[in-house]
Amino acid sequence: MTDDRSSTLITISNPRSPISEAYRTLRTNLEFSSLDKALRTMVVTSASPEEGKSTTLANLAVTIAQAGKKVILVDCDLRRPALHQIFNARTTPGFTDMMRDDALMSNPPLQETSIANLRLLASGTIPPNPSELLASRRMGEVIAALQLQAEVVLFDAPPIIAVTDAAVLSSKVDAVLLKVAKWIADKA
Repeated sequence: MTDDRSSTLITISNPRSPISEAYRTLRTNLEFSSLDKALRTMVVTSASPEEGKSTTLANLAVTIAQAGKKVILVDCDLRRPALHQIFNARTTPGFTDMMRDDALMSNPPLQETSIANLRLLASGTIPPNPSELLASRRMGEVIAALQLQAEVVLFDAPPIIAVTDAAVLSSKVDAVLLKVAKWIADKA
């Protein structure tokens, strides 16, 4: 993996590619999966590390923003945050700072990205207790505050096999998207 993760935004670098079209198809399928009640909050996770969940989330967010919706990406992978690298942003202040500071509830530390309608809430300072932080009553308040700022709020969470963070967070949002990697064994 390179230090410059901005190249992972294929929906920006190569918008006519089949992969970019697949992300737009995913966006459309998610919209149609919730016709009775729009999906406003969603967690994206994977089973194991290195399956591309943060890349998938970032590209999905770009396609939603390109469709004209105001989107906030929240880096809740408080063990290995990656969204700040993808969007060349700073890590603090961020989500954990908002969890601790009442003043940030009305003015979240959102960072503009180069994509219209897409803002980032980076991870902030890495806490010693991510699961407890995500399970707190305050997490619900943070989600509500972010919903006032955007039509769609997307959360990046750690892999579900490694830690409980994604499972805890999933009870507080409208939907969960599980990124599954396809592994092809060498048939030598």
